[in-house]
Amino acid sequence: MNKEGKMWRHRMITWVSLVAAVAFAASAFAADPAAVMKNRKTVSFNGEEFPALAHLPPPPILPDLKQRVGPDGYPEKDSKGMPKLDDPIVKLGYIMFFDQRFSGDGSVSCATCHVPKEGWGLSSAISRGYPGTSHWRNSQTIVNSAYLGKLFWAGDSLELGQQGEDANTGLSGNAKTDMVEERLRQVPEYVRMFKEVFGTQWPILKDAWRAMGAFERVMNDENTPFDRYMRGDKTALAPKQIKGMELFQGKAGCIQCHNGPMLTDEKYYNTGIPHNKEFDKDPLIQFSARWQYYRKGVGEHVFRKAKFDTGLYSNTHVEEHLGLQRTAPLRHLVYSAPYMHNGTFDTLEDVVEFYNKGGGPDPVLRDFGFSTKTKRLKPLNLTKEEKEALVAFLESTSGKEIILPDPKIPDDGVFPGAIAKFGKLAPEKFIEKEKKKE
Repeated sequence: MNKEGKMWRHRMITWVSLVAAVAFAASAFAADPAAVMKNRKTVSFNGEEFPALAHLPPPPILPDLKQRVGPDGYPEKDSKGMPKLDDPIVKLGYIMFFDQRFSGDGSVSCATCHVPKEGWGLSSAISRGYPGTSHWRNSQTIVNSAYLGKLFWAGDSLELGQQGEDANTGLSGNAKTDMVEERLRQVPEYVRMFKEVFGTQWPILKDAWRAMGAFERVMNDENTPFDRYMRGDKTALAPKQIKGMELFQGKAGCIQCHNGPMLTDEKYYNTGIPHNKEFDKDPLIQFSARWQYYRKGVGEHVFRKAKFDTGLYSNTHVEEHLGLQRTAPLRHLVYSAPYMHNGTFDTLEDVVEFYNKGGGPDPVLRDFGFSTKTKRLKPLNLTKEEKEALVAFLESTSGKEIILPDPKIPDDGVFPGAIAKFGKLAPEKFIEKEKKKE
């Protein structure tokens, strides 16, 4: 592509991202006018203004789903502070999140890469893939994902339902949509539940993704010490954590990229994150990454030469985007190690030390002769006590660990000669009739 074509593509992507971001912001805070006012506040750093840190407002709920929320706009919690799962659409999405029918060979579910006991992410540096493949990026937690307008590390999806579909039909699940839809229709319990939630005669796969998104929208951690402090409880943070927050917005400069309620600007940066050596050892990771690049139109002159994750470039093909990854949200961190897009760092201390040194060498400069590393980074010269205070603050953005019981996955039904037997009988009536025979 010539220079003019690249510039046009870049402008289009920037415009689409801006529109999506504006639409997300409008929906995210529509339920809480006070949150809108709070998020008009800014913090100054080096002559620039950045959105101020803030507590989590009620999550954006898609208006056509009729998903239940409490009087305050937040999804309801039980007596232990865990998300309630009795809303029919949430319950349906929750069950399907654990159902392996959504993968090609029936061996992988969403919970395979978003494990409840591993912070609803994955404790390994690199996420899993469909059997015979591997991912090459870290699996992110689904907790608080309702607040994100850009999902996946390179922002491939802009909405939770779409993210679920992309994951299950792509490298993670390798599912064929018509096959998965037919599997759902072969489950009597799903036929009943889809009828109740969506009013459809048979399960429709697009509705399945929407139900999973509804489940993820209740998986929020809005009652952390940090959130309570930002709502006015000045006893919620210890003095060391308050000192860490001051450093976060001041000397350490974290606020430049990690701001707003989710502590992310959802923009893209190259910070020189170290190479994950697993990529060099595992051929599954190598060919899976290169296959994904190839199917997205990345030329061999890039994907055979780059010894790093091409990041945003794989979607835009703009040279200035080589190696850029979306800013990670700094929430639920206590439960979601390891960190960074390739799981390079095991502890928050490792992360703080990396930025204290001003990030790492630019792999783009090494492999292609020009730099895309952000100019925002520089050595911070933090003291031992200051680094400890920063870590203490980062830990304050985690509340209770979210523990939910594993759902019972419904059994298949066998409907010999189903069409002939149904006649004009609605599927749920047919199911009731068959159950009575048993």
